[in-house]
Amino acid sequence: MIYLEVDWCHTIAVDPVKLYSELDDELWELRKVEVYADGTAGYADAARSTRGTKLSIEPLPSIDDIAADPQFRPREISAEDFESVWQRFTVRTDDGTDVER
Repeated sequence: MIYLEVDWCHTIAVDPVKLYSELDDELWELRKVEVYADGTAGYADAARSTRGTKLSIEPLPSIDDIAADPQFRPREISAEDFESVWQRFTVRTDDGTDVER
């Protein structure tokens, strides 16, 4: 598994400013969190999504290819760091339904 944190440098209020992705070895997204400038977030996995966040329909480019675009600042993070972000922004109620944060 590969875990990425990507700063997206822009001034478009409706787009996220930070992207977190859990990728398999072929760079397909398995889980994703998108964080907005106001601190809210959307997330997605194979079974659910919130706030319009969706998994990519194709493998992501390599970290070097992402870094080649000056609006993106990617870095690899640990599984523990990704899981901390995932747990922070995904919440399930006692009946198993998702709650947006």
